[in-house]
Amino acid sequence: MIWANFLHIYQPPTQKEQWVKKIANESYRKLLKGFKENPQAKVTLNINAVLTELFDKFNCRDIIEDIKNLASRGQIELTGSAKYHPFLPLMPKEEIVRQIELNTITNQKYFGRAYQPKGFFPPEMAYNRQVGETVAKLGYQWIILDELAYSGNIKDVDWSKIYTLKGTDNFFVFFREREASFRILSAEIGMSVFSSDMLIQLLGDRVDRNEYLITAMDGETFGHHRPGLEDLLFDLYKTEKLQPITISELPKLFKEQQEIDPRPSSWALMKKDIEQNTPFSRWQDKNNEIHTKQWQLTNLALAAIKKVNPSHNNYNKIRDDLDRALHSDQYWWASAMPWWSIEMIEAGAKDLKDVVLETPVPQKDKDRAVKLYHDIIFTAFDWQRSGKVDILAKSADEDVTQRITTDMPYIPEGKFNKIVGNLEKQMLEAAKAQEYERAAQIRDRVNELKEKKDQLTKK
Repeated sequence: MIWANFLHIYQPPTQKEQWVKKIANESYRKLLKGFKENPQAKVTLNINAVLTELFDKFNCRDIIEDIKNLASRGQIELTGSAKYHPFLPLMPKEEIVRQIELNTITNQKYFGRAYQPKGFFPPEMAYNRQVGETVAKLGYQWIILDELAYSGNIKDVDWSKIYTLKGTDNFFVFFREREASFRILSAEIGMSVFSSDMLIQLLGDRVDRNEYLITAMDGETFGHHRPGLEDLLFDLYKTEKLQPITISELPKLFKEQQEIDPRPSSWALMKKDIEQNTPFSRWQDKNNEIHTKQWQLTNLALAAIKKVNPSHNNYNKIRDDLDRALHSDQYWWASAMPWWSIEMIEAGAKDLKDVVLETPVPQKDKDRAVKLYHDIIFTAFDWQRSGKVDILAKSADEDVTQRITTDMPYIPEGKFNKIVGNLEKQMLEAAKAQEYERAAQIRDRVNELKEKKDQLTKK
């Protein structure tokens, strides 16, 4: 079976140095080390250029060099994206184009000739027709979307066909397969070098058919969010049942094509979002008072920049400040579905407010920006104090709603013990190095695995 794996790595422009370095050690460096040690492994990788700059700024330049070298030798295929991770379907077309071009300029600066993207990853895998048409017109050859973008149902995609976007000249649309991706990122198929057979078991007789599998996940899942999960990834690359390739190689191997018009979607899309016709609910929910005010402030900032003459002495600074302020994280963390962070909400609102204050707009617009900023913060604190955040989170727990309903494959006792033993070794090493937070995180992961094992035993 042909396997095209996609990883997305990103940190917001407001990310602190300590967190960039922590995630670099726990995830990025481990992933790159694994690719260097496994020359047969291939991956299609998106790195938003803001993270490339953060690597340079915080002295993680070895990561840039490793990505560059692995891309030069064909193991990593780099994609295009939008530099500061804005939510593209809710952006004006000119902002979409600008962010994509900024991403290209910055990544070409650091990766040189190794950065020649054919494909495109829209941040949050967020898509509507305008995004698809814009990306196609900019010269990209394909875009990656979630499986639900095909028809609103999983398992409708024919994995022996290649899909093209309706109304374009052979612009390909590739879909990440939800079930396999969720199983890997949630570690439900195991999480060590002893468990790749669990994915093969999940795929069944598909592994012997002329089909392809596309998995897509956040790179930070491996090692940072899920300690030890990077071991599973490279075990999967070693199995003879899966032939690793990059996404751009797929059209050479699968010739049958079908024209489609994907639905608005993201990789957080849920069935209830489709039923309620709210495909972007985690970023723009009409019933979310904070979202409403965030987008009022966003649109105020977008309108304000148009009032600044490009010849103005501070134009470039103001324009750069707005580019950074448009990142999607602030809306995501205001959803409370279940993700919530007052710190991220405040930082995003402050950046947008400051952009308006820098521009020569009427004082009433500046006063409105300040008021919206205060309203966003006060509302966020009210939600937290009143318990509304907890209520929303419980009604839409991400781990529950995204969990695949099929049973977790049985892990033999011996393999399970090796998985736990490997993690406990990492836990002790972290504690010895006085990385107590990391040790506690691994301890919690061990306890989670043991609970799952107990649940299986009782069935």
